[in-house]
Amino acid sequence: MADEFAKGMAVLSAAGLAWLTLAGWYRTPSFEGSGVQLVAPVEGVNTVYGELGVAIMDVMAWFAVFGALTFWVIIPAVEELRSAYAERSN
Repeated sequence: MADEFAKGMAVLSAAGLAWLTLAGWYRTPSFEGSGVQLVAPVEGVNTVYGELGVAIMDVMAWFAVFGALTFWVIIPAVEELRSAYAERSN
């Protein structure tokens, strides 16, 4: 089970860092004002690369959540169900 925890932590860390970097680029209007940083609405994206960056930012946010849940909850639950079914059939 330590492998699943490490994989989930790696997914959460890598995707979270990617989201944090992209959110800093696209969702922070100014570092000097008292506005909201990292969660402000995206403004002024006029290029294909900007749209791609915003799309990847959203994908990384959901990948961080679902990737960590997959390794921390779903895979261990499936393993427990599989071992319980094997014990029951014997």
